[in-house]
Amino acid sequence: MIQKILSISGRPGLFKLVNQGRNMLIVESLADGKRTPAYSHDKVVAIADISIYTNDDEERPLVKVLETIRDKNDSKPVDVKGLGSDADLRKYFETILPEFDKERVYTNDIRKVFNWYNCLVAAGITDFSLPEPEGASEEDSDKEA
Repeated sequence: MIQKILSISGRPGLFKLVNQGRNMLIVESLADGKRTPAYSHDKVVAIADISIYTNDDEERPLVKVLETIRDKNDSKPVDVKGLGSDADLRKYFETILPEFDKERVYTNDIRKVFNWYNCLVAAGITDFSLPEPEGASEEDSDKEA
């Protein structure tokens, strides 16, 4: 399910992929359920393809960060406004992902991660795991046989 959740540059919130047209995607807003087209000139990114910079020159997939937030908050929304200042927001994010790159990850990025998490939880989406590739499951069954 998480691989069909999209972010569209210039539009607030997250969207679910409903259908694919000729030169566009039909997406549904997770916030209000409104369906709109996303054209080929829109920058559309799947949540499953987004990563966060870390200090060890690797990138942590956003879905792993969302899983950590979910586990830390018992699948409840994060009170972003209650965290207060930007410094408090960064400090809280550091408890979730201690090795995030403090120079390349901006406070707006952190706020967006929490807002996306809250949007997903409000839509009833709390399973952030990606399905295994089909080839991997076939290899596992061959090993058992």
